[in-house]
Amino acid sequence: MATKIRLQRGGRKGYPFYRIVIADARAPRDGRFTEKIGTYNPNTNPATVDLNFDRALYWVEVGAQPTDTVRNILSREGVYLMKHLRGGVKKGAFDEATALKKFDAWKADKQKGLESIREKDAKAKKEAYAKELEAEKKINEVIAKKVAEKKAAIAAAKAEEEAAKASEEAAATEEATPVEA
Repeated sequence: MATKIRLQRGGRKGYPFYRIVIADARAPRDGRFTEKIGTYNPNTNPATVDLNFDRALYWVEVGAQPTDTVRNILSREGVYLMKHLRGGVKKGAFDEATALKKFDAWKADKQKGLESIREKDAKAKKEAYAKELEAEKKINEVIAKKVAEKKAAIAAAKAEEEAAKASEEAAATEEATPVEA
């Protein structure tokens, strides 16, 4: 049986979510599979991979052929590095403890890189939010200034109107009262 490690699509239209499965090469993409060894979500930054490392390593060592995308995922997760290190242990190049030490150092370096990406992304979002807030504050100041000018103009017009009425009333009262000499 030709065994493949491949992705099985899930999720909704425009928002894919994949399961990493072991399946017969002749089975349909979303059809029957032998074992599910993980999930892959390309919608996050960086893409989220949840992988059963031991089972993936077992299937790679047994000879299951991954698709190109799955090969990249397994490589990023360190499955192929561990396979390589185990080969070195079998040949006697180094012992198991050294292999684990090398793998742990690689994994720690990888995690540091992912953390820096996440921090950079969070910082960029924070800066973008701050810029939007500043722009909104400037727009609000301009709007507040226009409203204040409009209110001042209305108040001035009202004051002129009242002054005109008062002068008319004063003129009317002077005409009504006779001047005694």
